[in-house]
Amino acid sequence: MERRSFIKSTGLLAGGTLMGGVESFAQHQSKIIKIGVVGCGDRGKGMMHVIQNLKDRFRITAICDVLDFRLDEARKITKEAPVAAYKDYHKLMNDQNIDAVVVAVPLNMHYPVAEAVLKADKHLYLEKTMTFDIAQALKLVQLSKERPKQVVQVGHQYRYSPLYYKVKDMIANGVLGKVNQIDCRWDRNGTWRRPVPDPSLERQINWRMYKEYSGGLVAELLSHQIDFINWAFDTHPTEFHSTGGIDIFKDGRETYDNVQVMFRYPEAGIIGNFGSTCGNAYDGYLFKIKGTKGSISLLTDKGVFYPEKNAGPKNEIVDGVTGASKITWNKDGGAPILPEPTKDGTWYALIDFHKAVKSGTLPDSNVFTGARTAICVHLANQALYNKEIQYWKKAYSELDA
Repeated sequence: MERRSFIKSTGLLAGGTLMGGVESFAQHQSKIIKIGVVGCGDRGKGMMHVIQNLKDRFRITAICDVLDFRLDEARKITKEAPVAAYKDYHKLMNDQNIDAVVVAVPLNMHYPVAEAVLKADKHLYLEKTMTFDIAQALKLVQLSKERPKQVVQVGHQYRYSPLYYKVKDMIANGVLGKVNQIDCRWDRNGTWRRPVPDPSLERQINWRMYKEYSGGLVAELLSHQIDFINWAFDTHPTEFHSTGGIDIFKDGRETYDNVQVMFRYPEAGIIGNFGSTCGNAYDGYLFKIKGTKGSISLLTDKGVFYPEKNAGPKNEIVDGVTGASKITWNKDGGAPILPEPTKDGTWYALIDFHKAVKSGTLPDSNVFTGARTAICVHLANQALYNKEIQYWKKAYSELDA
């Protein structure tokens, strides 16, 4: 269900379908997906900017947010074309001028809005993490199964990046040897707060700080790397160890600002370490995959392969993966995985969303894979806040279609 060849995917990413001659207006219009956006905060507006740059595939026809100033900000993005604006997402669902809905609301509202989208017979692009808790993840899987014609894509966009596809391919072909350790960080040095124009809006705007609405750093940042490991190795962890606290900003927040989680993947023989802090930005985004033949160090848009000293000739190892006739090694003894940095992952993800809606295919990041990662995030947070090891349950493995 989750697997697609690298060639097929990069064929899509290179620019979609090539058409001979001149498209008729009707043909062009048939390609356009009319989008409603629910949630016009930072992420929602970021999605809107990318959608606006894909006008051959999408058109934003409606926006929704509970805060008036967010709607005003969103209108500025779509100022060249009028859009319907709603404060109640239920009313947006009744809008017949919408084919699909992008949902970028606080995590506790992911499931209620997603449920409304599917029951309104619209396609769904749901931001990560898929759901607030495990029960909601299982319910959304079931709801999606009952509506097989509707596409559900989850916003773990690394599954669409040519770079991360290449890394997955390298792992599958044994270039790293036996992978045994994963080290991931997503750090920053700041409060993680958004400005609040009115104190009464504190919890609505800074919802990430409060347990009622948020899964904290694990859900908002580390979930991307957690999801990629599930995908790259076609597995999931079974043991969840966590520690953390409110160690830096004593400002009334409830979610931790300093966390470290450790997962055990017994089928793959891997230990995964995932950490995030609001108190130091030196590492920033760090993603290292370590095997007996070599390591990969990743950023969001570029990566480097480092062979182990005892793994054989460098050129033989890398040429076998890249097909390159000439390898450029950096001063640390590593070779770039791709020759150029990739685009923002959201761009690739939205292109695939368009393809999935038009062709009725299952996206790489779908309701089943989204549920698996949401369960991982929730178990990690249970271990974090309850201070006890959590374990994967057999019932969680019965998610697939």
